[in-house]
Amino acid sequence: MRVVALAGGVGGAKLVDGLARCVSPDRLTVIVNTGDDFRHMGLYIAPDLDTVCYTLAGMANPETGWGREGETWTVMSELARLGGPTWFRLGDRDLATHLERTRRLQEGESLSQIVSAFCRAWGIMVKVLPMSDDPVATIVITRQDEELGFQDYFVAQRCEPEVKAFRFEGVSTARPAPGVLDALSEANLVIICPSNPWVSIGPILAVPGIREMISRKPVVAVSPLIGGQALKGPAAKMFREMGWQPSPLAVAHYYSGLLQGLVIDVSDIEWAEEIRQLGIIPEITDIVMHNVQDRVRLAKEVMAFGRKIVETLTL
Repeated sequence: MRVVALAGGVGGAKLVDGLARCVSPDRLTVIVNTGDDFRHMGLYIAPDLDTVCYTLAGMANPETGWGREGETWTVMSELARLGGPTWFRLGDRDLATHLERTRRLQEGESLSQIVSAFCRAWGIMVKVLPMSDDPVATIVITRQDEELGFQDYFVAQRCEPEVKAFRFEGVSTARPAPGVLDALSEANLVIICPSNPWVSIGPILAVPGIREMISRKPVVAVSPLIGGQALKGPAAKMFREMGWQPSPLAVAHYYSGLLQGLVIDVSDIEWAEEIRQLGIIPEITDIVMHNVQDRVRLAKEVMAFGRKIVETLTL
């Protein structure tokens, strides 16, 4: 069975790692959000791509889920000493990634070509694709009608502003990266990872052609919310500020028209029947991934659930 996973952020990266450990590399493609990419001090930063790739390569910081394991901060210390901007912290190992990516972009390579080269260098066997080689920027629109770049909202302002809407700048003219539509066309199953629907999965679905292709496929998602909260990030806060009670039911409504199945946590069993009434099959399990064993367990359960969905649709 050929599988395509949509991912961004720490939760998405963890499930992708689990999938990579139980799905043959030639049968798994990961499409990653680039809406939170931005330029900082002249460097092209791609937070979600790096989090997914570092995790797949076994290089991610196990305490934070993002950044590099064994990171050092000499450059940041010297930058602070000189009065430079330190609000977005770049570790020394991480900095090498951004320097080389920026150099290659300036020499004319596409983002997808660079990701492929980095994956080879890091020993990543599964195919990792950016959602687009074209620039797409997630803009957060606050209740005060202020427009913030995502990293300004997320890092500099610590997600404190109240959200009213999101805009994906440049998405109307963006094209799916090479290989994205082919992978989706050949997929037997699409898995939406437990990533923030608004700012990790939303930008991917907004790229012209992607949502339409996914709508033709069996799709299962893993809820990023457990007990009304997100394990990491502002997803629950965003749902609440957008007028939705944070819950797996809200996730089901967000992906309305795409999902055949939704994996929810055992603590959210109360929502199962309402999700079922939407025409979406709920699967109830422990979706918290504390370690690699949990990632593999959940990935196997999601794959088994997906196979059941596929079999049901083909009867």
